[in-house]
Amino acid sequence: MKPRNRRSRPAHDDVLTPAEWRVVHAVQHGMTNREIAARRGVSLDAVKFHVANAFAKVGVGSRKSLRQWFRVPKGSALNSKENEVNAAAPLGRISQISRTVKDIKQAEHWYAEVLGLTHLYTYGPLAFFDCGGTRLMLTQYGEPSPAESILYLAVDDIVKSHEEFRRRGVEFINAPHMVHTHADGTEEWLAMFKDPEGRPLAIMAQARA
Repeated sequence: MKPRNRRSRPAHDDVLTPAEWRVVHAVQHGMTNREIAARRGVSLDAVKFHVANAFAKVGVGSRKSLRQWFRVPKGSALNSKENEVNAAAPLGRISQISRTVKDIKQAEHWYAEVLGLTHLYTYGPLAFFDCGGTRLMLTQYGEPSPAESILYLAVDDIVKSHEEFRRRGVEFINAPHMVHTHADGTEEWLAMFKDPEGRPLAIMAQARA
């Protein structure tokens, strides 16, 4: 009796599958396998499987190397942006400020109802507010951290800016990676880097299809 052929998943025309891209971007954001599993609602083994596949497909052997690896997914809105060969990479206004809080629900109420800031959206342990055109991100993290205010600087083209700052000797903590996709398909891209004292800052951009 001949063995039945196993049904295989359809081949993807990108270096990673959609699930692998989501896991890789989470790794690049600094999340552990356990944190990714909890955030994605999948098993820890599934996350480990995707990480191992990503290692093999992109040719890296460690999470540190994977955090520095960069490529834009084929279906990403970032691919629709026109690349200018000699485009400058100027910094824009401060786009986002981050602070830690002990209780996200309590903080969400206080910032919205007491301070009167416009609540934009909440995503798990993260709450976002508009602060006069600068976005405030609150992150629930046990006891509030004494090292506050990571500055997120807006750029028009995160790919060009990442390349330009690396050329200038800026030390990046991770490669540009997608951290969120909004309901309308707008993507949030982020790359962290260090200042001379080793404190984190970031460049960030939005990409629309």
